[in-house]
Amino acid sequence: MGHWGLLYMVEGGALLVVFGMFTTFGYDTGAYFAGRAFGRHKMAPYISPSKTWEGAAGGVALALGVGLIVRVVAGEIAGSFPLNLATTVIAALLIPIAAQLGDLVESALKRSAGAKDAGNSLPGHGGMLDRFDSLLFAGTMLYFYTLWIAL
Repeated sequence: MGHWGLLYMVEGGALLVVFGMFTTFGYDTGAYFAGRAFGRHKMAPYISPSKTWEGAAGGVALALGVGLIVRVVAGEIAGSFPLNLATTVIAALLIPIAAQLGDLVESALKRSAGAKDAGNSLPGHGGMLDRFDSLLFAGTMLYFYTLWIAL
């Protein structure tokens, strides 16, 4: 999670943090609803049996839409956005990959420990780590993408 703090400290970092978090949550939300509605093909049945490729596709679509909306709104409020349109689109497509990877790694850790949930602090969400696992890798990816590619 420390990479979110590092991202905040780069030029335009506050907007990038908002962009990254909203895009990540957009992916999670889109994947959940698309997976429930259309999910047929399991992504990693031994690690996380409810994850589907259809859910991932829906998540990517919503993440891209949310990312572009955040770019427009944040740009209007702040006067500009730190990423140009092309790098924003690429980031909005990379964030879902990192978010899914974070989710699968956390699920694999739970499975290896023989636990269904990572805790009971958030009933219905499997614990705090289950709710925020996708942010772990997404923040790291967006930070390095911003440093190496976008800025």
